[in-house]
Amino acid sequence: MSRPAPAVLLTPPEQFGIVEPGIYRSDMLQPSHFSFIKPFNFKTMVMLSPEMPNRVTSNYLEEGDTKLVHLGMATWKPTQPSTWRPVSEELIKEGLELILNVETHPVLIMCTSGVHETGTLVGCLRKLEGWNFSSIVTEYRAYGGSRARYVNEQFIELFDLDLITLPPNIPTWLIEQRKMLKEELAEAAYTEKQ
Repeated sequence: MSRPAPAVLLTPPEQFGIVEPGIYRSDMLQPSHFSFIKPFNFKTMVMLSPEMPNRVTSNYLEEGDTKLVHLGMATWKPTQPSTWRPVSEELIKEGLELILNVETHPVLIMCTSGVHETGTLVGCLRKLEGWNFSSIVTEYRAYGGSRARYVNEQFIELFDLDLITLPPNIPTWLIEQRKMLKEELAEAAYTEKQ
């Protein structure tokens, strides 16, 4: 008599979430997360913290033919002594331009905690999408909990969207959102004239 195959335990990363179709967020991946993330077939993983993924995770990504883009290391500037540093405009600009290119999808955005750099990047994406600031902060705090930082909320509020150069092949959901926003603004302007 044959035994049934043991059930595979699926353990999502603590900060895992769907941002938009083709874009996901997470904290640093650990081996216990591999069975959960495998079905997503991520084409790209964007690391926003300067820390390197552990060797097991790096090997897993290579074996799965997933491209790791380590923006955190590319934009990180060492401080003396090594202390907390704010999220940089360069990191967010490059991150947004990368995740808005459909050729990188499906893409997973991650940082060590899944809160600070990732939450700030997602908050700036929401600003680009036309979300009101209150909704952006609510989402940031829902993921951040007690680790949320006011300075990151302020960064999102003050981030200059003119820094972003949209790739030529942006996702259809963003095209639709921008079209709806333009129509709503035109309708509001027309109503105001009446």
